[in-house]
Amino acid sequence: MSGTHVHILMGAYNGAPHLPDQLRSIAAQTHADWSLTCSDDSSDNGSTRAVIEAFGASVPQAVTVVSGPEQGFSANFMQMIRDLPEAAETVALADQDDRWLPDKLSRAQAALAAAAPEVPTLYCAQVLYWWPDRDVTRQGPARPRPPRFENALIENIAQGNTIALNPAAAALARRASARTGAVFAHDWWLYLLVLGAGGRVIFDSEPALFYRQHGDNAIGAGQGIAAQIGRKRAVLKGAYAARIDSNIAALRAVDDLLTPQTRATLERFARARKQSLIRRISAFWRLGLYRQGGLSSLTFWGGAVLGRV
Repeated sequence: MSGTHVHILMGAYNGAPHLPDQLRSIAAQTHADWSLTCSDDSSDNGSTRAVIEAFGASVPQAVTVVSGPEQGFSANFMQMIRDLPEAAETVALADQDDRWLPDKLSRAQAALAAAAPEVPTLYCAQVLYWWPDRDVTRQGPARPRPPRFENALIENIAQGNTIALNPAAAALARRASARTGAVFAHDWWLYLLVLGAGGRVIFDSEPALFYRQHGDNAIGAGQGIAAQIGRKRAVLKGAYAARIDSNIAALRAVDDLLTPQTRATLERFARARKQSLIRRISAFWRLGLYRQGGLSSLTFWGGAVLGRV
């Protein structure tokens, strides 16, 4: 059972308008051996919980609704990870407002099954950004470079709504989350943690889901020049550096779970951030830090020059 069962963790908040579409796509999975835990993070009324409970009554799989910590989307997922059973199985994360492709779980399970079971392994995948009101889809950015710790320190490629963890990675995450405080994004934390602990990350370049874009996205693709300018202004105001601070603190809280090499890389990166311009840029270069795209890389190095990393 532990080799095939997938425990889905879904965060929810005021999700009643979009949940039925997502839940139908979960019910339609070709891999039917799953259970669902949905953490309702104190929605404004009972409709979100009612939709999930009605879904649970309509499917043979186990569906459980719990109450979230009321501290935002990332804390909601972190709490579900902390609450995982000690004998972890394969774990998949889900957002409330997407639409999964029918083979999402089967592809994730097949990829994880091909990895050594004792190695913590994280699967993630490409997405289709989806604007249903305009019937427009756009594939997410390519990930041409390998997932490595030197990438994870400065960029997240493991989009949370596509993530699946093998039992070893789920056990690692459960153990680490008990000692980790607040993090900016649970998915970026998982990407860092698995690689930091000497695990493996598999990126599937085929889309796994339609990633719904709407006005209430916690994190989304953004649209147009205004969104791009807004993100760059946030970097200049220190938002990106604050996220890096959060990630470093989270990893230091579990530094005994990291490999000697990644622990040393983390500390060299942390020291370099506080050095003068020339030393900072030189240290970042020697560390081999990289992002996936050309424009993204230019943005990073521009932020590094300005001391906003």
